[in-house]
Amino acid sequence: MQAAECTWSQFEMLRPLCFKSPSLFSNFSKHSPFFRSNSRINRYPSFMATMSSVSTRNDPLSTPQITHQPLQVAKRLEKFKTTIFTQMSMLAIKHGAINLGQGFPNFDGPDFVKEAAIQAIKDGKNQYARGYGVPDFNNAIAARFKKDTGLVIDPEKEVTVTSGCTEAIAATMLGLINPGDEVILFAPFYDSYEATLSMAGAKIKCITLRPPDFAVPIDELNSAISKNTRAILINTPHNPTGKMFTREELNTIASLCIENDVLVFTDEVYDKLAFEMDHISLASLPGMYERTVTMNSLGKTFSLTGWKIGWAIAPPHLTWGVRQAHSFLTFATSTPMQWAATVALCAPDSYFEELKRDYMEKKAILVQGLKDVGFKVFPSSGTYFVVVDHTPFGLENDIAFCEYLIKEVGVVAIPTSVFYLNPEDGKNLVRFTFCKDEETLRSAVERMKEKLKKK
Repeated sequence: MQAAECTWSQFEMLRPLCFKSPSLFSNFSKHSPFFRSNSRINRYPSFMATMSSVSTRNDPLSTPQITHQPLQVAKRLEKFKTTIFTQMSMLAIKHGAINLGQGFPNFDGPDFVKEAAIQAIKDGKNQYARGYGVPDFNNAIAARFKKDTGLVIDPEKEVTVTSGCTEAIAATMLGLINPGDEVILFAPFYDSYEATLSMAGAKIKCITLRPPDFAVPIDELNSAISKNTRAILINTPHNPTGKMFTREELNTIASLCIENDVLVFTDEVYDKLAFEMDHISLASLPGMYERTVTMNSLGKTFSLTGWKIGWAIAPPHLTWGVRQAHSFLTFATSTPMQWAATVALCAPDSYFEELKRDYMEKKAILVQGLKDVGFKVFPSSGTYFVVVDHTPFGLENDIAFCEYLIKEVGVVAIPTSVFYLNPEDGKNLVRFTFCKDEETLRSAVERMKEKLKKK
């Protein structure tokens, strides 16, 4: 390709058009070797050829005319709107509300993990990682799994690193579920479950967990399993309710799965945020590892949700399907962050103990505050969420209540009806999160005490 010409004056004209942050190029000068008046730039021919094709007639900063068209989306995703988390976070910004809705901490993760990421970048660990994970990270995941469950797994054949647990969920559904397969969910459920199952063409059956304890209705689950049931998806500790599946419930589910040859997909991202009972990984129960995909991530435990580092653990015959899907979703996950995550998973027990104590203190502030405001607060044994009954305040449903709470009170919660196949099941409930600093939690409670009145 013939190189294009670029003079300093031409670059000055194009710079605001081409870059969102012109200051990134502020160190360039007209004397830079990058620019030669009336000469060709042979080192960057494709870049400059592209730039020379940009029309600068009239005003180079003019906005192109765009004809408004109907929004287009594949039929399998037509029912899914902008996620409720995005909507509520946008409203929080618009109204200056305290965001106790979306589950991300407003404080940073530990320095020793961040410094490990910085060092990995400086050490040049910045190119594609091996598709299923940096070997040291796979080893660290296997070691943590052994410590938590007692199970010894092969990090090369049974661990797949993904871009967050959300990708692990997608890769598992797309890699192991065929169109028409039945998959059983427990409502309320994390919204990506339904969306990814829709992409896979699955038939969803739903078992509703109801307050106050959100216990599993075993008879209903037993009746829901059929010859077409491929898998059951379990989230424990459970978002949004904070429920932890009991050993008795898990043993019963395991027996049903073995009896009916059903797979289990477990989302265990809150495993280190278990407050009132020990977390039990379903894969650790007798006869269950061979039929279980266990999914987890770094973000919740280390307050680094933006890193999107997750993984899936499964026996080789199930890992094959997960990896096939993963290869064509993201192929590989951030290399330096995997090196840092390796350091994180090797943290001493004292880190996890302190994390738990810290969150229990935050939970106590929010729960007591919500009770003082007048909510009926349901028990939360794990996660950093708590679900309440909003009906004492007289709004017709959860969405109306959350809109009022944002606009008139200045606090964000999440309406739980979006987590049900039948929104009516969640219309009386809203979810708050306590993964915020104590000052933020107390401020939110004070706003609600001042402005929320029972009707």
